[in-house]
Amino acid sequence: MITEKYDLCIIGGGPAGYAAAMRAIDFGKTVLLVEKDKVGGAGLFNGALSSKSFWECSNRFAATKSDLKEKGIAYDIHFEEARKVVEAAVFERKFQLNVHLNLLQRATHCKLITLDKGTATLLGDHRVKVVKKKQEKIIHAEQILVATGSRPRHLPSVAADEKIIFTSDGIESLEDFPESLVIVGAGVIGCEYATIFSNFGKTKVYLIDKADRILPFEDEDLASIVATNLEKNGVTIHRNASLARLEIKDGKVEYELTYTDGRKEILHVEKALLSIGRLPNTGNIGLEEAGVCKDERGYVKVEDTRTSVPFIYAAGDITANIALVNVAEREGRHAVVKMFGPPVKPLVYRNISTIMFLNPEVAAVGMNEQDARARNKPFRVAKIDYSCIPRAIAMRKTNGFFKLIVEDDEEMTVLGMRAIGEHASSAIQAVALLIHMNKGIHELGNMMHPHPSITEGVQECARMLLGKSIYKSSIFKDKLKCYRWADGVATPLEDL
Repeated sequence: MITEKYDLCIIGGGPAGYAAAMRAIDFGKTVLLVEKDKVGGAGLFNGALSSKSFWECSNRFAATKSDLKEKGIAYDIHFEEARKVVEAAVFERKFQLNVHLNLLQRATHCKLITLDKGTATLLGDHRVKVVKKKQEKIIHAEQILVATGSRPRHLPSVAADEKIIFTSDGIESLEDFPESLVIVGAGVIGCEYATIFSNFGKTKVYLIDKADRILPFEDEDLASIVATNLEKNGVTIHRNASLARLEIKDGKVEYELTYTDGRKEILHVEKALLSIGRLPNTGNIGLEEAGVCKDERGYVKVEDTRTSVPFIYAAGDITANIALVNVAEREGRHAVVKMFGPPVKPLVYRNISTIMFLNPEVAAVGMNEQDARARNKPFRVAKIDYSCIPRAIAMRKTNGFFKLIVEDDEEMTVLGMRAIGEHASSAIQAVALLIHMNKGIHELGNMMHPHPSITEGVQECARMLLGKSIYKSSIFKDKLKCYRWADGVATPLEDL
């Protein structure tokens, strides 16, 4: 029996669900937000905010320790201090989200949103069963958004007990820095945790990489800087290595590797972290019963956030799109506009900006060179080393580069950019806007950037491609690169 009616029922209170609820309020719609655990989801707990707070803490500690060491002063940190920093950040954001939501529910002028802490199951025909504290009800919703997020992927042969063998859901529950840690998976998350623990300098870190280099989806020049810095920090990278076995023995971890050259190796560490991707939370929520189609990997099939059922939408990690907080939020808001707003253009994913919290930090938008070459169409590239950027010199942080990739045409329409170095994430958005607008680099090259700033490096890349740079790539060959790629061959673009 239907007991309540809503314009929109949102299943999942993570980044996608919360953002969608707030957007629905803008349209004056009644919303039921159902969350089984914690409002904020993986974007707040055991995920983006918590891990990045951990990274910030490790960076500050490493920098302070290095500065004081030069003065002969010893500096140390206990795990409890680092954990308190992370907990404070998470609490502040959690407090904001929950207070905001509670006040919205109580506001006399806004009786639009209801939060139910429990589980939701699709029943079909606009009906949703909500169970909370052993009580259940069936509600009717004109529109439904499924935003149940994802969970860490496990290895079938490895039992992650979150005490000795961890996933990203449990690694921050550590009670002390482990003496040694093996990380399975050399993608972004694996490399981020390798950076964090090596920054603190109390844990011997091992990183297992199936390929011959880490971050295989990124260009080799970028991955090389990250790998070199990790190794300088004491990280051992097992390249070309497959995990044959990982198990708990006598309260510690034993793992066996098989290398592509036939070698085998058995190693022992105190703890292990599985960082091998995530799986969508699409089970036990009634998708099949409601007629919602999934792909062969279990992700919900969507067309611009709409599923195979016209009144059911999906956003965030349960779709096969990019699993990022900013993408989830954007998809949730977009879905609501499609439900209740005027006609809107489909979402575009080619200009999504991302940050990798490594050493140094990495920012990316659009294509890298690997992507551009895969298209087998000519393109142009400009690259400037951080050592040529005045702000980087002033900061004494000259490890890194900017790389700008454009179409091989008169407009030089922007395809993508990669930045690695100090303040890299602050320099990416102008290029993301150009990609969104399908524009070339002429405006970027002619703008007056603040001086001294890291973003001047982006401008100098544009100037190189336009043939009017301050430093000439034909002279500073070890600092600057400017070339055209076509038919598998890179040809320098002469600027003199």
